Amino acid sequence: MKLRIKIAAVSALLKWSQRLLLSGAIVALAYCGFVMLDSWTFQRREFREFDRTVKARPPVVSGASLPPVVDALIGRIEVRRLGLSAMVVEGTTDSALRRAAGHILGTGMPGVPGNVGIAAHRDTFFRPLRNVRKDDVITLTTSGAEYRYRVVSTKVVHPDDVSVLDPSAEEVLTLVTCYPFFFVGSAPDRFIVRAERIV
Repeated sequence: MKLRIKIAAVSALLKWSQRLLLSGAIVALAYCGFVMLDSWTFQRREFREFDRTVKARPPVVSGASLPPVVDALIGRIEVRRLGLSAMVVEGTTDSALRRAAGHILGTGMPGVPGNVGIAAHRDTFFRPLRNVRKDDVITLTTSGAEYRYRVVSTKVVHPDDVSVLDPSAEEVLTLVTCYPFFFVGSAPDRFIVRAERIV
């Protein structure tokens, strides 16, 4: 009799555990779906708006202007050979990087001497960077101008090594993403792409 009661209790516990795990999986999938839909919707809407207004407005950023506010649209970054194309917003908050590539606060702005830093997640917008090569052309388009950069180097650094974002007397672009690209969880390093302005 005691054995039957224990088996029934264990069976009930397993059924509740199964339901709990299934519910958790459904919630996790729904959240992933929401994040992907939100990112896709944001990118699509901003691409349309950016293309429509790129020649109609004064530049969003320029050497003489104040830095844009967080989440303000900076422009679009593209590496055609890799099929990389993403909108760039000001800042690297969680919400900004979920929807776009982010201009790193305190780094230079396009069109003036300095080091323009742009970051994005390795499993979304910057995933194609795993195939980047020296001499690839990166285009950064703002509402006022198009800036082209040629890749000069790539390297892997520790997350604490922020010297890659040091100011420069030249016009350079530094792309930052997590590394390794296929690492599960929080990646231990950063993949850096350094490019110089093509005049």
